[in-house]
Amino acid sequence: MDEIELNIDRWKNFVRNRVTELRLNADVSEYQMSLELGQNKGYVQGISSGKAMPSMAGFLNICDYFGITPLEFFDPDIKSPSLLRSINEKLKRLPERDLELVDEVLERIFEK
Repeated sequence: MDEIELNIDRWKNFVRNRVTELRLNADVSEYQMSLELGQNKGYVQGISSGKAMPSMAGFLNICDYFGITPLEFFDPDIKSPSLLRSINEKLKRLPERDLELVDEVLERIFEK
């Protein structure tokens, strides 16, 4: 297997694992998600098992389903994209003084 094929396999594994992670975080079954995406009942199971990959339109529908952007989908450090976006939107409304306080609290939390 050449380097290109290895990279393709890595990305396929990432997509299937990420769909599973986001689905489990949303507490939704493969069956339910498939139907809510307007697909056949085995659609998500096929992706999660590695037997199938979503089309580009399917991928964008999956992102929309979870309320995330493609960039958030491909960032493995973001475990709860919707929650992070909600927090970020609230932070944008804070005055600078309050943002500095939030930053100080976060620094203290991460010192532990």
